[in-house]
Amino acid sequence: MGGGVGGVDYYELLGVDRGASMADIKSAYRSLAKLMHPDAGGTAGTFHLLRQAYETLSDPARRAAYDRADQPVPRPVRRHGTTRVARSGGKLRDFGEDPTFVPPRLRLDLDTVAWWPVVGAGERVRYTPAIGPSPALVLAMAGGWLLLVLVVLLVPLGSVVLLVLGWLVVAALALLVFRTTREYLLARLTDRAFLAESAGGIVFGRPGTEQDQLAERLTARLLADYLAPLPGARIFHGLAWPDSVFADVDHAVLRGHRLVLIESKMWLPGHYTADDSGLVWRNGHPFRGGAIRLPDGVSAYRELLPDIEIRGALLVYPSRAGEVTTGEPPEVPAPPMSPEQFVHEIGEWLAAEPAMVDRDTFRIVLERVVS
Repeated sequence: MGGGVGGVDYYELLGVDRGASMADIKSAYRSLAKLMHPDAGGTAGTFHLLRQAYETLSDPARRAAYDRADQPVPRPVRRHGTTRVARSGGKLRDFGEDPTFVPPRLRLDLDTVAWWPVVGAGERVRYTPAIGPSPALVLAMAGGWLLLVLVVLLVPLGSVVLLVLGWLVVAALALLVFRTTREYLLARLTDRAFLAESAGGIVFGRPGTEQDQLAERLTARLLADYLAPLPGARIFHGLAWPDSVFADVDHAVLRGHRLVLIESKMWLPGHYTADDSGLVWRNGHPFRGGAIRLPDGVSAYRELLPDIEIRGALLVYPSRAGEVTTGEPPEVPAPPMSPEQFVHEIGEWLAAEPAMVDRDTFRIVLERVVS
């Protein structure tokens, strides 16, 4: 039996043999997930175990380690808040993650954040597509009508015919002003209905509630601290891919016609980069410590929203005492970023958009929230 949680064999759980291909594992997971998801009548614990089995067997390095799990494993020893492993010589060495470690909250000096002055600039949030006439047009037409009334009243027109024609023009313009004002008021009612539809909220969905989803909760706090104050920003937690009913994307932030998709990970301290193919590297070596699904999510959402500019960000937090650093993000779907780098670069990218909420895009993204 494999070394799964509670003695569960991940291969048996997914219903595949030990030589199954990645395609077979993915197909089996998707079929079972539809049946075992809590929304379909399953339990949260069972679904979490299924997801853990999939994430383990779909990553080559983790799968190889799992297949070796029947070999004797050294006994872990706790010392000074770090997990260490006792060896035959009695010496201890640092090993793996520290399950009790919680990364400190990011506290930036806002004077160092180039785009932050946008926040609090008093921008009025616009909702598009625009519905009805603008307030300026209504005021201009009403002012023109009043001016015409004064002309007819105060300027001698010289004949009854001209006087009648003048009042007919006043009446026609009054009807036009009335219709324009009514369209404006109906548009404002539509805006209010849209706000009621979204409950006037900025954040939608819930970040990870499972014990092993600390990274998602850390990102939710980061987004609330630094991106929620952006006028027009809308934050989503737990989104499904277009062909899925499960939370495949951890987070998303929409502002104007830009959308960033985010995956949150707690990995060992080190320097993370990505190459042109999207492969993640740690300390100059290919990283095999965890699987990511964000590139597929970015691709799926680009197909779903072809008129929206979409990019991804892989947020990495340290899983034990130590520092996570990242390189310059390349043009790949999911470049690794530290929380500080994310705030500076993604925040600036979103702040460049006008304070605007696209109704149609918002509704499409909101429909994908499953958490």
